[in-house]
Amino acid sequence: MTWNNFIYFALPAVALWLAAGITVYGIKTHRHASLFTNILMLAGIAMFALFITGFWINIERPPMRTMGETRLWYSFFLSATGYLAYCRWKYTWLLSFTALIASVFVLINLLKPEIHSKNLMPALQSIWFVPHVTSYILSYAMLGAATVGSFIGLRKTRPYSNIFCFLDNMVYAGFGFLILGMLMGAVWAKEAWGHYWSWDPKETWAFVTALAYLAYIHIRQSGAKYEKTALWILPVAFILLMITWVGVNYLPSAQESIHAY
Repeated sequence: MTWNNFIYFALPAVALWLAAGITVYGIKTHRHASLFTNILMLAGIAMFALFITGFWINIERPPMRTMGETRLWYSFFLSATGYLAYCRWKYTWLLSFTALIASVFVLINLLKPEIHSKNLMPALQSIWFVPHVTSYILSYAMLGAATVGSFIGLRKTRPYSNIFCFLDNMVYAGFGFLILGMLMGAVWAKEAWGHYWSWDPKETWAFVTALAYLAYIHIRQSGAKYEKTALWILPVAFILLMITWVGVNYLPSAQESIHAY
């Protein structure tokens, strides 16, 4: 399965996700809407997973090297995370927003495809490659879902207890995967370049991002009067995350980065 086949999987997956995001709002009035929503969402996730699997087999390496390839995983994990969180907390807005955002990243890949070759530079031929990238993208998906929740929370008035139940679970899990990704990256860097940490632009922004989410966790332990502040931290932290993932690639210093592949 080549990148040329992507459109035949991407467009149906997007259509299924968006349909699920619409039908979910009919659950209170139509008894079969919940079943339709689940079928539509799972079908979209399965179709997207099928393409990733076929593409992986075709290029004979994990499709995690280029920005376009990581967007594939982000769309997959975000849709899956949004669906699982919806099953747990029954937030209709969460399913709709994660389906929409996942679809946006799919459309970006359709409009701006990357170069996908079978080549994998020596530094990436490591057992740490797949778990490191997977851990990061999974954390990005969870923290992205938390960001969506923070916007919903900012529109509400007290009490925030229900929304924070969701946010805390997403942030704690996402932060855990973020730190796990950093630790695996450090071990990988030691094996590849002889040192655990070099304050490379990517590493520096990853550290700043981790501090931002750590600030959220700290403020959440500081009492109810800081709940609004905690909600505002999440969008700011997600902006830092996007700089780490995408933005640093456009910095002059990133041209000589060990993370420039």
